[in-house]
Amino acid sequence: MNQSAMTVTSLNTKIKSLLETTFMHIMVEGEIASVTYHNSGHVYFSIKDQESSIKCVMFRSNASRLKFRLEQGQHIVVQGSVSVYTPRGEYQFYAVNIEPYGQGALALAYEQLKKKLQEKGYFDPSHKKPKPKIIRKIALVTASKSAALQDMLKIIQKRWRLLEVIVIDTLVQGERAVSQIAEALKYADSLGVDAIVVGRGGGSQEDLWAFNEEIVADAIYQLDTFVVSAVGHEVDVLISDFVADLRAPTPSAAMEMILPDHQEVLYTLSELEERYARVIQQIIANKSIQLKSLAQEMQRNSIMNRMGMVEKAFERLTEEFKRTMHYKMTQFETQIKPLSEQLKGSFDQSLRLKEHQLDTLAQKIKLYDPKLKQKAGWAEVTRKGQHTTLNQIEVEDRFVLVDIDTKLEVQCLKKDRL
Repeated sequence: MNQSAMTVTSLNTKIKSLLETTFMHIMVEGEIASVTYHNSGHVYFSIKDQESSIKCVMFRSNASRLKFRLEQGQHIVVQGSVSVYTPRGEYQFYAVNIEPYGQGALALAYEQLKKKLQEKGYFDPSHKKPKPKIIRKIALVTASKSAALQDMLKIIQKRWRLLEVIVIDTLVQGERAVSQIAEALKYADSLGVDAIVVGRGGGSQEDLWAFNEEIVADAIYQLDTFVVSAVGHEVDVLISDFVADLRAPTPSAAMEMILPDHQEVLYTLSELEERYARVIQQIIANKSIQLKSLAQEMQRNSIMNRMGMVEKAFERLTEEFKRTMHYKMTQFETQIKPLSEQLKGSFDQSLRLKEHQLDTLAQKIKLYDPKLKQKAGWAEVTRKGQHTTLNQIEVEDRFVLVDIDTKLEVQCLKKDRL
């Protein structure tokens, strides 16, 4: 054979060149048969129809812009080109963009994240915090130069000026907005405010998409402060609306929903003032009646009144006592004379008896008088306070002699026995 043979590499290279020039920027429709998310960020998958399948790859740079997650069984439209992996001679579809068939990528991503967060309990009513009864300090997480911020500030000025407002500037649109919103929410939560409002004005689905990202949903769910999601218009329902404690259809509506109207408060205070005035007047009237009744009762039960009553009672008792005593004295007068005579007879008899007893005692006294008993020349002998006899006295003993009217302290000079 004169024709020279091609190498395998040469053949694969020619096929690759042919495929790349023939199948550039094409779209292929099919069902995902398998999918693998690699740690490198690349996504490997295959799509199929009823008769065949083809391997596909989406490199990290394109996969990072993918709004929804590829799942087996999804019907998708893949945009890209066909090429050959030269070392193995395998051809595959290199995807640069993927859209759900008959449905936008953002819509599918929205439904996927909504389902995921609902299963995690992010939308559970029991987790939602109640609106504070009084809001003194509020944080507004939005773009500082946005019309939405100005609308909110106007409502604050109109409804409730007694409010400290902290504006936390952040991007609300674009790829960088997602992380900035999450960080701004965490910062607002650390300021000790009573409420946080996060949001922006209206826009397309792509413009509002930052509030449909899982990072923002996580940040809202983890807040300790009451948070309101106020994104877009009333028809726009975002993932942040489901996770937040309260959803407001617009930023302006958020202020009207959580702040009191000072006119209504003044009207309520006026009504309360009138009501309390009526109540106080009624209380004063009732207390006046009670006070008058108590004064009358106090007058009846006063000390002076009681003393007067006691004095009158004493006078009555005195008169009654006098009448009683007069009556008793009249009764006893008839008994006094016989009693007096009887008393006199008893007294005379007792007096004679006592005089007789006195005479008897006088005789006994004379009979037993020591002076009458003492013989002349005799004396009582004591030594050291003890009675003794002259026989017991020794020479030079000191002793005492006592007779009727004399006491001698003497010393024995000589002793003779008789």
